[in-house]
Amino acid sequence: MASSTETSIYDELAAAMQSGGVEPALEKLAAHFKSSFRFHDLFDVRLMQARHKQGQPIIWTKTMEDLPEPARTAVEDASLVACKEVGRGLLEIGRVREAWMYLRPTGEKAELAKALEQIVEEDATLSEDVIDIALNENVAPRLGFKLMLENYGLCNCVTTYDSSMHNRPKADRQAVAGLLVEHIHDELMTNVRNDIAQQAGSPPEETTLADLVRDREWLFENDNYHTDATHLQSIVRFAVVLDDPRLLRLALDLTEYGRRLSPSYQFPGRAPFNEVYEHHALFFRALLGENVEEAVAYFKAEAESSLEDQDTTPVEVYLSLLARLGRTTEAMEETARLQKPGTRQSDLAPTLQELAQQSGDYERLAKLARDRGDLLAYAAALTSKQ
Repeated sequence: MASSTETSIYDELAAAMQSGGVEPALEKLAAHFKSSFRFHDLFDVRLMQARHKQGQPIIWTKTMEDLPEPARTAVEDASLVACKEVGRGLLEIGRVREAWMYLRPTGEKAELAKALEQIVEEDATLSEDVIDIALNENVAPRLGFKLMLENYGLCNCVTTYDSSMHNRPKADRQAVAGLLVEHIHDELMTNVRNDIAQQAGSPPEETTLADLVRDREWLFENDNYHTDATHLQSIVRFAVVLDDPRLLRLALDLTEYGRRLSPSYQFPGRAPFNEVYEHHALFFRALLGENVEEAVAYFKAEAESSLEDQDTTPVEVYLSLLARLGRTTEAMEETARLQKPGTRQSDLAPTLQELAQQSGDYERLAKLARDRGDLLAYAAALTSKQ
């Protein structure tokens, strides 16, 4: 038996239909569903309105593709508008997973990322749903990792980064790597300071890890450590993507701590970072304007010695370093010399086309591309310099 409220809306719909016709009746129904948080039903009403506006049957038993043009395109456009309305409504009441079902087609990731931040601030119990959308759907990776840190710890974050972030856009990797660098640096600063205070009898005054561990070899006696060594080494490795000088300074500071660990906790690295902390420090210092020529020479030698290998990482690290140092012309020449067309495995190093775009030197791009048999890059040069 229908409640008095339901009976009322039936009567209101009938009255609206009698006095104004189809559109007022459907709008009355939409308002009812919206006020009662029946957002899935609201979406169906919006499609009914769109079909009616296009002169199509309100009751449609076929697929969207079966609508004739131009009605089909108009209804599809209306569907996207309805997705935004319904998705936002569901977000406002904390139904995150359902909201994403509607918001996914709209492509409004930036707006959704802000909404997810607000949702977590207001209701921490929704963290698991937000992590799923923010991270697994690549809506707001940094937020996803921040919540993962708070709820599941650093180990889960390191494992997830290694398994899922390497094919994500560089900006996303930078955001997450920066978060992890800040987290483990804060953790180490706290733990090392506490250790010094306990053993020396007073808190230290130093403000960096490098200064804290300098001349305090006893901090590492008997294989002592202040954070999980595998996590530290992984996060230093992740930091290669960073450009922000502040974060690079923190990453460099991590290497100063890491290189003092017992050999038992310094695990083998991969070229070109064979000595993990020493060679990452060389890379970070160069990006900060220190010992630049030493770094360029080392990474160039590593790139050249790896040319017969399947792993292109040493070449990409070297080319990335040149580009990030602003040595664009040199980076273009070295890319043409060291990297065969189609061998690039990541976006760590820019392509020849990207370097040409940065420098505006399309003549050089055309020559290099023709010399190396890169027809696509040659065409890009010809058409871009017009």
